[in-house]
Amino acid sequence: MSEANVEVTSTLESVLQQAAEEVGKLLEKNATNGTDGEKFKATPEGLFLAYFSLVIMALLPIIIGSFKSVKHQKKQQESGEEIETMSTREALLFPVIASCTLFGIYVIFQIFSKEHINLLLAFYFFLLGVIALTRMFNSFSNKLWPTSLFGNRQFDLKFSLSSSVSADKKLDDLAVCHQKFDTESIVCFLLALAIGVWYFMKKHWIANNIFGLAFAVNGIEFLQLNKVINGCILLGGLFFYDIFWVFGTNVMVTVAKSFEAPIKLIFPQDLIEHGLSAEKYALLGLGDIVIPGIFIALLLRYDKSLNRNRMTYFYSSFIAYILALFCTIFVMHVFKHAQPALLYIVPLCLVVPLTVALIQGDLKSMFTYRDHEETKTSNTSTSSTESTPDKTSENYVRIGNSPKPNKKDKKKN
Repeated sequence: MSEANVEVTSTLESVLQQAAEEVGKLLEKNATNGTDGEKFKATPEGLFLAYFSLVIMALLPIIIGSFKSVKHQKKQQESGEEIETMSTREALLFPVIASCTLFGIYVIFQIFSKEHINLLLAFYFFLLGVIALTRMFNSFSNKLWPTSLFGNRQFDLKFSLSSSVSADKKLDDLAVCHQKFDTESIVCFLLALAIGVWYFMKKHWIANNIFGLAFAVNGIEFLQLNKVINGCILLGGLFFYDIFWVFGTNVMVTVAKSFEAPIKLIFPQDLIEHGLSAEKYALLGLGDIVIPGIFIALLLRYDKSLNRNRMTYFYSSFIAYILALFCTIFVMHVFKHAQPALLYIVPLCLVVPLTVALIQGDLKSMFTYRDHEETKTSNTSTSSTESTPDKTSENYVRIGNSPKPNKKDKKKN
């Protein structure tokens, strides 16, 4: 019996040893196929260069887009163009819509092939990127274009599709395209097209960042908040949105790593070791730039409305944003885990300018400030609806010729 027990014990030891070896091999294999953060360890110099570059790239579109939003608002007011802004209801629904979109993209990546989805997205963002980049180049080239050397020839392109089906045999325009452009616009378009082809073919991180910066600048310029309270609602909702989708699930991290599109700014941590062909990236989502950016742009427009020759609230919110980025990087570096940047950006970008406004005595005027009067559209609509019954009754009397029957009815009575 003792010999049998010895044999059983040795057999169990050998089985356990083999199992331990197999588990070790599996763990090693998973570590090799895991994320780049599990296997790759960046040098302090590489980390500093990557994080510093991301901060600079995040600040540039906020500065440029904020001042361009002031010019864009003035142009709209001078031309009488209808100004489209985010309403309170849209600010409330934005986190819900963003959550549905994010989860929908996550499900699509789980069902369909990642390569085919990214190919479709690459073509879609290629078109959007060329348009956004052309617009951004064109806004800067107005001051830099050497008109004395090359001139700036004007072109007028008109295309129409007509049909002569009508009874009087006149041509009816089914589609009309009328576009005016110049030599400067053509050069900007060709340059943007070349960068777009580079991105579509190579997916290089520099081309990705050029497109991302163009999207951020255009977003901050054209996405306008009309009221400070709407900005507070929007940032507050996205504060909880970011926390839930980063800490509560792996959805946002999975989508960010699978979604090969210029919706984020990236910079290689191993640039020093591998040069421009580096592949281990640190990233910052465009939402962490555009969403705070449109709020900071609103505060800049509020500064301009005060006519004090200083930009107190723009500078205070901008400095708060810089501090929030450094807090995000510090916590991410210490805990070695992806951080929701809005967790730090939202409190600082809200508390700092509001505290400054409280000290300056501008808190009430800040919350009553409007980029444009919303009551104008409502008043015109109400006045038109109030005047509608009179006009319709007059038309009814004229069409029906009711005065004569009414007189006869009075005589009979």
